[in-house]
Amino acid sequence: MRLRRPPTSVFAVPAAAVTAVLLATTSASAAVGTAHSAGPSRLGTCQEKALGVKAAPGGPESVVHISVTNHGGSRCVVDRIPTITFAGLDGSAQTVPPAESGPYTLARGGRAYAALRTADPASTEGHFVGTLSVSADPSHYGVSFGAAAVGMPQGIHVWEPVTTLWHGSAAAASSALADALG
Repeated sequence: MRLRRPPTSVFAVPAAAVTAVLLATTSASAAVGTAHSAGPSRLGTCQEKALGVKAAPGGPESVVHISVTNHGGSRCVVDRIPTITFAGLDGSAQTVPPAESGPYTLARGGRAYAALRTADPASTEGHFVGTLSVSADPSHYGVSFGAAAVGMPQGIHVWEPVTTLWHGSAAAASSALADALG
């Protein structure tokens, strides 16, 4: 299983540089910062308690359909890569095609979809686990789903698991997974 690299931050700067910038701040630059923070890239991360996360069998063996719904009162963002982990195993499912973390906006009442393949059905390698956990953002704990709930009552076969980014429909997520796997 490959590990997903933690997101890097553009805000990782030495404390001395931050202090210098803060001392040099003028009212004009403060006004620019305020206007920028009102833009869509500055939406807050969705609160975990405001999200509904679901996982269900995806049709083909070892495929799971995942969705997240924003039940909160306003737009917010989650990571564009769902975080999917497996009980007792290190790492998380990798994105196909490979992608970096970034914001994905969920409207109030909005829903996003991803597709997960836990293992190549032809693979004889791997592990069998009883649960998988799905989080819409790496800062959240996530929701765990038993093997039977995702259509794998004998256990979830895990070998080089892959997931899509969030998409606007379940069909688009399934298509993205099929395209990536060839």
